[in-house]
Amino acid sequence: MNPALGTWDAVFGPASPELQALALTTRDLIRHLHPETVEVARPGDRAVSFGHGPAKMREAYVYLMPQRAWLNLGFYQGVRLPDPSGLLAGAGKALRHVKLRRAADLGPAVVALVQAAIRCPRQPPV
Repeated sequence: MNPALGTWDAVFGPASPELQALALTTRDLIRHLHPETVEVARPGDRAVSFGHGPAKMREAYVYLMPQRAWLNLGFYQGVRLPDPSGLLAGAGKALRHVKLRRAADLGPAVVALVQAAIRCPRQPPV
């Protein structure tokens, strides 16, 4: 077993009950939008990734990462996604994220971002 991989609880166990509930709601949304998603807990990254396969940099499209007071819904190819609502934050070469603080933040614009991420082909890191 890869020591970098683990369980949902290893990533979200230390989070507040409110953040754990929000993470589960977000996980349910991702699974609803892509029932075949492959979920991989990565305690070393403090995140859980979702993708077309288990390879983080080649197959994953989103990740959930708990912070102290919010949940990052991260997009591996965020710079390539349409974001007419201006929700995406971050300054990396490819990664972007949305800060989720409550279930109400999972509105149509976030759903559209996740759907676009699922369809977005992966590109190798530059």
